[in-house]
Amino acid sequence: MPELPISRRRVLLAGAALLAVLLFGSRLLSHGGSAALPPPTLPPPTFATTTAPPARAVVHVVGAVRRAGLYRLDQGARVADAVARAGGATRKADLSLVNLAALVSDGEQVVVPRRGSAVAAGAATGAASGASGIPTGPVHLNGATVDQLDALPGVGPVTAQKIIDYRQKHGAFTSVDELDAVSGIGPARLDQLRDLVAP
Repeated sequence: MPELPISRRRVLLAGAALLAVLLFGSRLLSHGGSAALPPPTLPPPTFATTTAPPARAVVHVVGAVRRAGLYRLDQGARVADAVARAGGATRKADLSLVNLAALVSDGEQVVVPRRGSAVAAGAATGAASGASGIPTGPVHLNGATVDQLDALPGVGPVTAQKIIDYRQKHGAFTSVDELDAVSGIGPARLDQLRDLVAP
């Protein structure tokens, strides 16, 4: 067999090499590209930890304190904290009748009574009353309990609670005449209570 010219031999070799490259490439594609690079590894997701702000309680501090008013306290605060926020007790305060260790709650009114007041006497003796069941001394509207108000003539437990609710919503009574704004107490009832209560 005659030997091929060098030029034709080179063309055939180049064609065989090209065919081999094409076959190898098609085989790689048909096998999903086994030589493909592995996917990049991503760092694990981080979640921002946010802490909820502490709950707050709004309390109304009245009575024998230096700066009576509304104060915001953290939940879990004590009555002593509320009194301190109000500037502390005055010299006339009777702190022996205040539970300074009690927890305050939102919407509460903290009353610091004055020494010798009817409220202090009622708190210490259980609202001393005469034979008729009517308190012997004036009942202070800004510190009286439901039981003390209930003992007043013509004031039942429902009206007594309305008086306390009015006090908590509108602040301390500044005069006895404000009782007229409480539902259930009209002019006639107010005249009956005028000499039995005090702000």
